[in-house]
Amino acid sequence: MAIISLPNNWQPRWYQRPAWDYLEAGGKHAELIYHRRAGKDEIALHRGAVAAFERVANYWHMLPEYSQARKAIWESTNPHTGKRRIDEAFPHEIRSRTREQEMAITFVNGSSWQVVGSDNYNSLVGSAPAGIVYSEWALANPSARAYLRPIIAENNGWQIFITTPRGRNHAYTTFKAAEKTLGAFAQKLSVIDTKVLTPERLEEEKRSYIAEFGDDYGQAMFEQEYLCSFDAAIMGAYYGSQIRSAEQEGRICRVEYDPSKPVHTAWDLGYSDDTSIWFYQVIAGEIHILKYYGANGRTMDDYIDYVKSQGYRYGTHWLPHDARAKTLASGGKSIQEMAWHAFGTSNVRIVPSLSLQDGIQAVRAMLPRAWFDKDLTEDGIEALAQYQRLWDDKRKAFMDRPRHDWTSHAADAIRMLAIAWKEEYSEKKQDITPKFWEQQTLEELWKSNPQGQKYRI
Repeated sequence: MAIISLPNNWQPRWYQRPAWDYLEAGGKHAELIYHRRAGKDEIALHRGAVAAFERVANYWHMLPEYSQARKAIWESTNPHTGKRRIDEAFPHEIRSRTREQEMAITFVNGSSWQVVGSDNYNSLVGSAPAGIVYSEWALANPSARAYLRPIIAENNGWQIFITTPRGRNHAYTTFKAAEKTLGAFAQKLSVIDTKVLTPERLEEEKRSYIAEFGDDYGQAMFEQEYLCSFDAAIMGAYYGSQIRSAEQEGRICRVEYDPSKPVHTAWDLGYSDDTSIWFYQVIAGEIHILKYYGANGRTMDDYIDYVKSQGYRYGTHWLPHDARAKTLASGGKSIQEMAWHAFGTSNVRIVPSLSLQDGIQAVRAMLPRAWFDKDLTEDGIEALAQYQRLWDDKRKAFMDRPRHDWTSHAADAIRMLAIAWKEEYSEKKQDITPKFWEQQTLEELWKSNPQGQKYRI
């Protein structure tokens, strides 16, 4: 029988040693902001292998999207050895079963390790994990951490967050918090720190990025990927400047619910995908956004129960066009019909039809009037700030359509809100358009003239 020593034929690089020593000593929370090619996933994979034999349990390696996990981790090859990285970290001798389709490994001692996605974190089945690696954390759905954190705490487990920056988003927030948290480990390493590349090679990399992506985008990509800059611009973001303005102007703050005004909701619907709901009030021409809610894999009844449980006095519930379909329904009823039954037909409306680009422009026009509750809309704000155009590698330019990822559902729902607000604003404006007396009916003249003023006709 072969004798396998873990980690298998691997030693941490000199700059990885502090993180490895922390984890080997039983550390529970590590935040590693490492530059591209610094071996982020490498250290996490080998730590997962060791942990699986220190304690019999389940362990996850989580990518932002399940669809990208196979290429990024499961089938990834070490260019120096030509071997699959999972085969290097988890040699076949320590496995009892490998499930290629599910990207899962069961070990001879009963532990298991699996590659998963943050886009379906709350629909994963099986025993709760005792260790999670959040790979490319800056691109992942931050709700995954909030959902899984209590599970890890209950299991006395550990979490490792590895990423390069993507602006001052949730990865920046969790990293800065870890720096101040007793018992946590936080390390940011740029290529200047590790000296993995010579200055000449580093300059060559920067020229390559600029040649491939253009001056602005290439420079931003280089700064975030190699210099680990949290301040590099998020190129292609639809609402980045509007969210920054809201922060600078103090419109992301505590927003109080006004019981004298109705609360409206704007929805983006999904079943296997996320469903997102924004709760808002319109007060003196301002949009006061009270709450954001997002979940997936639940029924329409679950979402209705959640909305009713908030205790608001509701106005209009705005649904997208697919609410008319039967496909997202139960009991043969459409989503619209279920909402009618729950909230009343007069309180449920379908947003007017508007193209994607016109809807995005409506959001941009609305955001300067919007106030966000800092605590109750945090995940939604993060999604809006990260919502980006799709990059076309062939044309080396951004496309006129968005990238579909965890940010899409919150962004689609805010688009429904903006279109609804535009519709309501137009209706109210039309209602209060003044008429000259010659244009009014006798009934309108009578109502507007209770004192009996005489008109010459």
